[in-house]
Amino acid sequence: MKNKNWKKYIFEFVSIFIAVVSAFALNNWNENRRDNTAKQKILEELNNGLKNDIEDLNINLNGHKRGIKACEFWRNVIQNKEMTLDSLQFRFIELTRDYTSLQNSSAYETLKSRGLELIENDSLRSELISLYEYDYYTLKILEEEYEEMQYQKNYFKEINEFLAPSFVFDENGVLISLETPINLSKKQKNILMSYLIKIELNRKGVLRFYQKTKKKVKSLEEKITKELDR
Repeated sequence: MKNKNWKKYIFEFVSIFIAVVSAFALNNWNENRRDNTAKQKILEELNNGLKNDIEDLNINLNGHKRGIKACEFWRNVIQNKEMTLDSLQFRFIELTRDYTSLQNSSAYETLKSRGLELIENDSLRSELISLYEYDYYTLKILEEEYEEMQYQKNYFKEINEFLAPSFVFDENGVLISLETPINLSKKQKNILMSYLIKIELNRKGVLRFYQKTKKKVKSLEEKITKELDR
């Protein structure tokens, strides 16, 4: 009788143990499946966001290139060199134009809220953190907060005061030409030339950072695509 009871208890214990372990394993499997589904979705959103980021980076990158060309253009104008003036109005606008740094960070914020360890690939996770926490943050600071690079605020008014007296506008208010040679004192010329040096060097500096960041974004795109294909 006692042996039968022991066998019954052992059977019940084993059955309960198997049921608990099975339930735990099933729950763990479901959690892993949910995590994998969430990871796939986040990676897809990150990839789509990076594609848009490339477009935004290119807009600013090309804008700073045009700003550098504007510096070259106005340097020649100030020195009274013969210049083609068909792009005059654009060169004037581009000289002190500022840019904002826009990134699609919603997918990364979602990842942070779920836990960065959701990305098991250490290299991929490290690059994501570097891009969003350092590179994008640095670009935003440079474009929107770094005092030297606030061209409109720092340089436009004085540059305009020096150059505007020589501007020629058509009946629609479009800047079409200049009265040359520009009548500037040596002091005014030197001030303008020093501004152009400052603007050009700063734009070249941020341009290098944009190019470096763009390479990182493309590298991340490739790694995410490989991760999604696994």
